Amino acid sequence: MSNSQQTKLHDYNSEKSNRSPYVFIKLEPAKITHVYREYWRLAAKRQDIFFNKMNKKYPPWTDDHILKQYKFTNAYRASDRVSQYLIKNIIYSGPASIKDVFFRILIFKIFNKIETWEALEKHVGEISYSNFNFEDYDAILQSIIKNKKPIYSAAYIMASGKSVFGFNRKHQNHLKMVESMMINDLPNKILDSKSMQEAFSLIKSYPSLGDFLAYQYVTDINYSEITDFSELEFVVAGPGAKSGIYKCFSDLGGLNETEIIKLMVDRQEQEFERLGIEFKDLWGRKLQLIDCQNLFCEIDKYSRVAYPEVKGLSDRKRIKQKYNPQKGQIDYWFPPKWGINEAIKA
Repeated sequence: MSNSQQTKLHDYNSEKSNRSPYVFIKLEPAKITHVYREYWRLAAKRQDIFFNKMNKKYPPWTDDHILKQYKFTNAYRASDRVSQYLIKNIIYSGPASIKDVFFRILIFKIFNKIETWEALEKHVGEISYSNFNFEDYDAILQSIIKNKKPIYSAAYIMASGKSVFGFNRKHQNHLKMVESMMINDLPNKILDSKSMQEAFSLIKSYPSLGDFLAYQYVTDINYSEITDFSELEFVVAGPGAKSGIYKCFSDLGGLNETEIIKLMVDRQEQEFERLGIEFKDLWGRKLQLIDCQNLFCEIDKYSRVAYPEVKGLSDRKRIKQKYNPQKGQIDYWFPPKWGINEAIKA
């Protein structure tokens, strides 16, 4: 990077810069805006919060007023509360057969809500495919709805699937979708997949599931022993990530969104060093494709407040979810095949 480019980058480190929001500093072959630097700063700040909370430091865990006020995911997807619950309480707890593990993952992820899972578990006992009964699950979920409580997380939006399965209630169609996956022996088909993309395509072939959800589901399945794909081999950019990409880059330089995410993964250590940002990784595990994809979603949100003049692909101008600290400490535990749980104990 030339001296003039370094000067421009330094000028745009200021939160109150009066310059145009688009800074044409080259990151060959793409061109970046000043929000690009904030992407890496956000990753580091969010990881600092993660370690401050884990080490039981007293709040506030950050001096960033936006991160104090609004809800953001962790820099690493697997560190989030719902992912931690999935890994510890669902994937590695209960019957270990391929069918049962797959079934539990899908039943949890369709709703993506801990309270819904625990309500089902309370009424049916141990959740497994061998004791699945559509009518029982439907009745439990209907009772939650009657009590005016949500059964779905707001994180993902799923199509109802009514045109395929014919039920009036969205959850009924989704239960039938999982049932059809099991009847079609999808767990073993995924087990036999040669790549994450092949497994993704199998999941995506079912109604209600587009690219984004299929990618999320194959990532969750990959936390288990059903598959052992590298998280560096395949990624799908969701709508929020695409919007974040166009806030960080004024010109993609002929690359597509997937290639941009791969570029971020490849350059992460170089960029943290170049920008003078200290980043604490996950006990030696670098940011993976799923993490850099998620961070683009988060920078899209963050810049709505920090840089409202920078436009992405959406017209959203505010962050809806305020930050409310969860009660209780999370005992972090990751897929054993990652080899980092012993480091956490140490």
